[in-house]
Amino acid sequence: MKKGVRAIIFDVGGVLAIGRYSLFKKRGHRMLGVHEFITKKLKISLDQWFDSIDTSYANSIEGGHSKKQVLKIFSKNLKSSPEKIEKLFIKAYKKNFKQNKQLFKQAFKLQKKGYKIAILSDQWPVSKEALMPEKIYKKFNEVVVSCEAGMRKPNLKIYKMVLKKLKIKPFQAIFIDNQKWNLQPAKKIRMKTILFKNNKQLFKQATWKNLFK
Repeated sequence: MKKGVRAIIFDVGGVLAIGRYSLFKKRGHRMLGVHEFITKKLKISLDQWFDSIDTSYANSIEGGHSKKQVLKIFSKNLKSSPEKIEKLFIKAYKKNFKQNKQLFKQAFKLQKKGYKIAILSDQWPVSKEALMPEKIYKKFNEVVVSCEAGMRKPNLKIYKMVLKKLKIKPFQAIFIDNQKWNLQPAKKIRMKTILFKNNKQLFKQATWKNLFK
């Protein structure tokens, strides 16, 4: 076990759940983003879509609205049903993301070596259900998701929350995220960080490789 490091904390979207776009790029296809996919199905513009979900979507990421509440707001604004909107979201997430099986395999190897593994991710209830299957994520030592924590990155409190749950000091954790601005608060409290781009880049990182020595 690398001296001082006791836990590895992973983001989900863009790290453990990665976009499928790169899988189709060479074939000349274009994968629509989640929001684009839904607007195409509903036959509305992106502007109409974002106006209809407005602040309720952002609030739900921080737990301000429950899944039932936010879907009711969306369906009312879009003149649809909550069930249809939820199904569209689930389908969009499934089509646009895939589980990063290679990284999961590596994470669970580290867990067997004695490291704690955890999740720190911004999600709203529907994306959590779609991107974070319980059969996989229940294996992690701790899971902190914004819609349940009542706050989101880069709020420093949510980083401290996952550290408290893991019962470790900041310098004993490595945090992996695909956005630089989410790494800044972690660095501020002396957590080790890795900016994730892809598996190949991550697995070449000295910080990562040293965990397996």
